[in-house]
Amino acid sequence: MSDISSYWDIERLVAEWREGNGDLINGDDLQTAMIISLFTDRVARDDDDIDGDDRRGWWGDMGEDHNIGSRLWLLRRQKLTQAVAQKAEDYAHEALQWLISDGVVSSFTIATQIVYPRRLNMVIRYLRPGNGDRTDMRFFWVWEQ
Repeated sequence: MSDISSYWDIERLVAEWREGNGDLINGDDLQTAMIISLFTDRVARDDDDIDGDDRRGWWGDMGEDHNIGSRLWLLRRQKLTQAVAQKAEDYAHEALQWLISDGVVSSFTIATQIVYPRRLNMVIRYLRPGNGDRTDMRFFWVWEQ
């Protein structure tokens, strides 16, 4: 059975569920898994700079070796610079590494693009095992000040 299908709505700059004939559409599980991995807040590490005491994260990760989500939320209040774009790539790589570990994809690359004055776009290229074709997944507005 497939998960509910999620997609990145470029017009509204949010992740959404697909609907059809009054029901949620299933399928495209990899896209859904990537959206959850990137846009669910992973708990901040002890050495992360956070405002206040809220380290976020999901309660289901407590005591687990691997956490769900990404630390992209840590960049929300930072000025958009090349260093922040590089951190976004690093955080996305960390969030998606499980796809390689679990054999869901054989490889992926991540590239960010600063769209001045206040937006960061991200393109993720991945290769599924046994498939020679690379697939792009594009996120516009990964970060906005």
